[in-house]
Amino acid sequence: MNIDIKSILASGERVTLECKKAQHSVPNSLWDTYSAFSNTYGGTIMLGVVEHTEEKDKSKRFEIVGVEDADKIRKDLWNTINSKEKVNVNLLRDEDVQVVDVEGKSVVVVNVPRAESSIRPVYINNNLSRGTFKRNHEGDYHCTEQELKMMLRDANEAGNDRMILEYYTMDDIDIPTLESYRIMFKTDNPDHVWNDLDHKEFLMQLGGYAFDRKERIEGLTMAGLMMFGKGLPIRDRFDNLRMDYIDKSHLIGEQRYSDRLTYDGRWENNLYNFVRMVLPKLTIDLPRPFRMEGVIRKDDTLQHKAVREAVTNMIIHADLMLNGILRIEKYDDRIVLTNPGLLKLPIEQIYQGGESKARNQRMQNMFRMIGYGENLGSGFPLILNAWNEKHWMRPELVEQPELMQVKLTLYFENDPVNDPVNDPVKLTDRQNMILQMFDEDKTLSKERLCEKMGLSKATIKREIAYLKSIGKLKRIGSDKTGYWLVEK
Repeated sequence: MNIDIKSILASGERVTLECKKAQHSVPNSLWDTYSAFSNTYGGTIMLGVVEHTEEKDKSKRFEIVGVEDADKIRKDLWNTINSKEKVNVNLLRDEDVQVVDVEGKSVVVVNVPRAESSIRPVYINNNLSRGTFKRNHEGDYHCTEQELKMMLRDANEAGNDRMILEYYTMDDIDIPTLESYRIMFKTDNPDHVWNDLDHKEFLMQLGGYAFDRKERIEGLTMAGLMMFGKGLPIRDRFDNLRMDYIDKSHLIGEQRYSDRLTYDGRWENNLYNFVRMVLPKLTIDLPRPFRMEGVIRKDDTLQHKAVREAVTNMIIHADLMLNGILRIEKYDDRIVLTNPGLLKLPIEQIYQGGESKARNQRMQNMFRMIGYGENLGSGFPLILNAWNEKHWMRPELVEQPELMQVKLTLYFENDPVNDPVNDPVKLTDRQNMILQMFDEDKTLSKERLCEKMGLSKATIKREIAYLKSIGKLKRIGSDKTGYWLVEK
């Protein structure tokens, strides 16, 4: 493996890079960082490099001092991590620990991967509560009790919403809500055998009601109560969670909002009702071309499906045990959807599609049975394709660890980069400037490029993606150790 130390140091963020002097031995603090990287985004640890944090100039911030006995440090590291006494799980492969010569000095480079959600939390010293760390731009920090509980819930591959809520029965179900759902279910599945079942049996088949034979308890599951329950029992059991829709589009004068849906006693605030009431409000301004199939008008566009997918995703990926809000905000130029919980998959993997790890798998199935939600792993690419068809700015998915939430923004503005009105070969001044900067400094990081040009990270990502798509820019090697190649 060819590792370019200087390139990593030049472009490295503190959230994914940790440098330690460690000239004589493996420092104990390395394991805090190992846990933190594993539980967050992954990252690179360099032993034999001193970071002068007070230095603002990145080119002067890191000093390579080297380690005295790289083979001994490497051996000690492997002995410790394989003993299982220091860390609960070893995520490293042989190629993840390398010794690199930099101007005659040896640097030990440890690439720590992000742990799968089924393995997290990764902790040290056999101490789950005090030995679990996460990473932010300030360094490693002890996980809070809420963060720890979230990771433990996410480790359950069966999802969160299967939990039986003891003492919550069919009396807590809002029958008009369930009947409304069953009408949609029958419309989409007219010959399904579940259509003849009574309400309780129907819910059992959907995963909304369950028996635990071992514990000899029965009752509504989290999915059943949250999707079809009466408002009061839901608020009684899940007082940590709120649903909120606010429309800030078409404002006049000093209006703060033009429409709002929150708890006001006029609707049973379950998730099915929330989605059913909000979706028409979100899609009313989307263009609906006139199209007939026989004598039936078909005006359900790809963009309408994408909005349904986005709302469904917000719910099925939410951690409903956290304190938070399922919030949908509508503006003239965008829709913003926010849900409690962090991503179970890396963002780049979500954009690519092909895999889905919903927290609320029973709710996911409930929505899919009435035509909401695509097949596993294809939902987010559907949203991207729908927005690309209209040449709108690329949807932006952001994880906000400090708020314990995820935010998705769907823009309605045309993306000047992909607007077909413009000649796709003719570059803008901004695109030419980006190419010039990469040509002058092939290891320039996206973060540094943002600083130099005064642009947001999202804008830079879109511009780079376009320049790559038309063959003007290539990335040679990995994100950490590679470089940019500008095609003349």
